[in-house]
Amino acid sequence: MSGRARLTICAYAATLMAAGAMLPLLDSPGWLIQAAVLLAAQCGAGALARRVPLPRPLTVAVQAFTGLVLLTLAFARDHAILGVLPGPQTLARFGEMLATGGQDIERYAIPAPASDGIRLMVIGGVLAIGLLVDTLAVTFRSAAPAGLPLLALYSVAAGLAGGAASALWFVLAASGYLLLLLAEGRDRLSAWGRVFGGGPGATARGARAFEPSGRMPRAPVRSGRRIGVLALGVALAVPAALPALDGGLLDGTAAGKGSGSGGGDTISAVNPLVSLQDSLKQPQDREVLRYRTGAQDTQDLYLRIVSLDQFDGTAWKTSERKVRDVPDRLPQPAGLSPSVATDEITTNITAAGSYRQNWLPLPYPATEVRIGGRWRYEPEGRNLVGDQGQTTRGAEYTVSSLMVKPTAEQLAGAPAPPADIVREYTEVPDSLPDTVEETARRVTAGTKNQYEAAVRLQDWFTTDGGFAYDVNVDSGTGAAAITRFLQRKEGFCVHFSFSMAAMARTLGIPARVAVGFTPGTAQANGIMSVGIRDAHAWPELYFEGVGWTRFEPTPSRGSTPEYTREDSPAGAPSDPEVPEATASDEPSATPSASDSCPPDLRRRGECSNAAPVEEDTPTDSGASGGNILLIALGVPVALALPLLPMLWRIRVRARRLGSGGRGPAEVTARTLATWLEVSDTAWDHGIPPDESLTARKAAARIVRLGRLEGEAADSVHRVASAVEQVLYAPEPRPATGLVDDAERIRAGLRAGVSRWTRLRAHLLPRSAVRVIWAASARWTAFTDRWSARFRAWGPSRRPGWARLRPPSKQRG
Repeated sequence: MSGRARLTICAYAATLMAAGAMLPLLDSPGWLIQAAVLLAAQCGAGALARRVPLPRPLTVAVQAFTGLVLLTLAFARDHAILGVLPGPQTLARFGEMLATGGQDIERYAIPAPASDGIRLMVIGGVLAIGLLVDTLAVTFRSAAPAGLPLLALYSVAAGLAGGAASALWFVLAASGYLLLLLAEGRDRLSAWGRVFGGGPGATARGARAFEPSGRMPRAPVRSGRRIGVLALGVALAVPAALPALDGGLLDGTAAGKGSGSGGGDTISAVNPLVSLQDSLKQPQDREVLRYRTGAQDTQDLYLRIVSLDQFDGTAWKTSERKVRDVPDRLPQPAGLSPSVATDEITTNITAAGSYRQNWLPLPYPATEVRIGGRWRYEPEGRNLVGDQGQTTRGAEYTVSSLMVKPTAEQLAGAPAPPADIVREYTEVPDSLPDTVEETARRVTAGTKNQYEAAVRLQDWFTTDGGFAYDVNVDSGTGAAAITRFLQRKEGFCVHFSFSMAAMARTLGIPARVAVGFTPGTAQANGIMSVGIRDAHAWPELYFEGVGWTRFEPTPSRGSTPEYTREDSPAGAPSDPEVPEATASDEPSATPSASDSCPPDLRRRGECSNAAPVEEDTPTDSGASGGNILLIALGVPVALALPLLPMLWRIRVRARRLGSGGRGPAEVTARTLATWLEVSDTAWDHGIPPDESLTARKAAARIVRLGRLEGEAADSVHRVASAVEQVLYAPEPRPATGLVDDAERIRAGLRAGVSRWTRLRAHLLPRSAVRVIWAASARWTAFTDRWSARFRAWGPSRRPGWARLRPPSKQRG
């Protein structure tokens, strides 16, 4: 294979490996296969143009035209001239598809559906990057600048995918670039002819290790490999070693547990702060839900997603809860007394195709949910969570729920809540600053009961305390973050709801935080439209006889409950023709399972927020026989993998120092194998071979660097003299005792190094890299052999008129 052909293949591979970072952006990987086929055809056109050869600019033009024709065949064949050639109508069609693709990007969250417009953008981008890489690396023979378009491709993909762009995609993209650099280095080095491979690069045994060979790995190439591997390792290891700057009262998260397939046993924690704040800065709103309801008054019809009931001082998150199958009729809400007025309403809800999460938005408290798919019911929070990958995407469901209408008198006269409720929902961590409780008691001073204290807190946040709504506020992180928020008095719904719930707990009022959507905006046809900016967070406080009760501390957002207003009539109907004043300008409150939630999904508010959960009774009583067999086979293999370098080294040492024949050829091979073993032993102990030295000088170097004395030093010189005898003497005389000399050298080297160096020489010998070199040499030999066969096969199959030409005019 020629150097230019090898460069073409490596440029093609580097582009595809960098394009792999775009896989998390779409819900189907089929586009990458199509891109690989089209890119191969485009690179092939460039290879043929260079074979002619054509001028460099014309070669680039041929490739660009080939790429355009390929895109035409794939996406706009009906608008092409003769069904193949791109024309004005083809370009117009491309413009329409790109515009549609841009709209799809705005509508859908990651991973987006692979629509024609999005596929044209992605595949066309891969072809454009591939053209740049091939032009720089192959046509103009400059592989280093080709890393810029590869970096651009990876950076765009990683920026859009966020946390979904795992380290695997970085490793693939970086490996592709290194592969391209190595191919160019090998091509440049080959112009200088063959080099001797007798040092570390020698993979042959015996005398063949000292013969010149064009198939041995070149020293500059090996240096490039080492530098590339070292740089790649540093790039991966340094970020992993840095401490995570995370946590904080208002934006901490905690990873939840789960099985990952078929249901876990816990519900993961959420982080609505980052999701809300990032999404609020989006310039455009979009619909995520729409519903039609039988309620006359929709201002209290909040669509609740999940409740955050665990407060550890750095985060509000969901507790670990068991789930079960969704019952036909949900149980009576906890703490709700028959004396409190309720109306049961029915609401038909449809989720947008771009809205995807594990939790199902429901009016609270729901009494019956009719929905298809795999859903589970969590009784404590009265939430529905998807199982086995079930999400809300495009879901249509009907919910019956209660409109609870307590009076101020009923809330003020509520008896003490049960002890278990108080114990769980009034717990605050020791790290919570004392100023939080002091502020809560100062604000509620003079109140007669917990209801009045709750209303006083709500009014202090909304009107009396001088707070301002500001989504750009940065309250910082750590246990003192809530204190800074109370001092600066700027924030948005997450700050207000988190702070009021924490302060209520310090007063002994059971509290938690709910995340969901405000009622939305009424349309002319009576349908309510819920946009991404209607997402919201609010505190829920528990009052015995009423149950969990909504409060609204965020100024100018949501709606203040009527049971907290003074002299306000209850049950005032809302006008469906007029947009509700309850519409919130906040972004999606979709909970996130961990800090790995991609930034783009956080901006859209569509992060999947919970791991699937399982019901109380497990359905699997134990591991299957296949799993047991896999474990029985996999554990020994996993334990043996780290020992492979040591086992290989032991085997090679035994083979080199073993007995052999007594003929001249066998004596020469055994002597050279012993010398190679001595060199590798020194290499394992930190003395790398120098292939430019003679055996005598190499022996002196080993003695000097290894600080060998006495018999060990004499043994090195005896082995070197034996090598000179078998290589240069007219009649080689076999030396005796070389095996004992090799053992004495090994013992002397071990005595002169530290314990760590001895341990590494035994478990991770440096000379084990010869395995990789041997594999590389075999692969090169294989490719060279098939290239020679192909060249030999070619002329015999040419047409007769070509074979009859004079030799000077034939092209071989």
